[in-house]
Amino acid sequence: MPKSESRSRSRSKSGSPRRKHKKERSYRRRTKSRSPSATPSSTKRRSRDRSPRRRSRSPRRKKRYSRSRSRSPSVDRFGRSIVKRKEDDPSSKRKEEEERLQEMERQRKIRATEKEKMMIEEETQKRVEDLVAKRVDEELAKRKDEIDAEVMKRVEEAKRVMEKQMVEEFEKRRQEQLEEQQMKEEEERRKITLLESKVDELQVKLNEANQKLAEERLQMVEERRTLTEQKVSLEREIKKQEKASQDLILNKNRNNRQKLTFGFKPKGTL
Repeated sequence: MPKSESRSRSRSKSGSPRRKHKKERSYRRRTKSRSPSATPSSTKRRSRDRSPRRRSRSPRRKKRYSRSRSRSPSVDRFGRSIVKRKEDDPSSKRKEEEERLQEMERQRKIRATEKEKMMIEEETQKRVEDLVAKRVDEELAKRKDEIDAEVMKRVEEAKRVMEKQMVEEFEKRRQEQLEEQQMKEEEERRKITLLESKVDELQVKLNEANQKLAEERLQMVEERRTLTEQKVSLEREIKKQEKASQDLILNKNRNNRQKLTFGFKPKGTL
């Protein structure tokens, strides 16, 4: 219980104990690197003074560190292996700083050389382009008449080709229109011929009908005339028979009557 109370009090007094421990560790490391009295023997003594719990864990950590160190050697950013030096050796630090400065200078020179090389290439390319453009302009100025003549020649040739194509196209269209017109005329003629044949057939039928009608009329007239003649002959026969019967009747009456004599003398006899 008193230990817990002391811990709680220390925590309440110090707001961030972790930061305090970190500061103490960094301070100890600095003092170790600065003080020349820090030797491997002193580190051994300190490790012995530690608690048995930590002492039991330390060999495992060393083994792990040695394994990881043997597996993956430390390499700097330029791909070179770095041999870990002791922290208490100022000459090695100075040498490492000099090497770092030399490497930075070497990289700076390399970048400057590359930049200068790029500028030279750009300038060379620009000069070459200017020279080529100048040569092209000079060559065009020299051959201007030839180029103009060649251009006019090609223009005339293209014009002739276009005119020829236009004439061929016009002729093709005209031929197509002519063929289409001929086909239309043929179709019209065929229709007219068909209509004429139908009209001829109708005319033949009409003529036949008229002829048949005329024959029927003639037959009717002939029949009427025959009937009229028969009627007239029949009337005559009837009248004749009537007259004969009248004569017969008169003759009978005449025979039955007495004969009357009248004495008339002619005037000459007087």
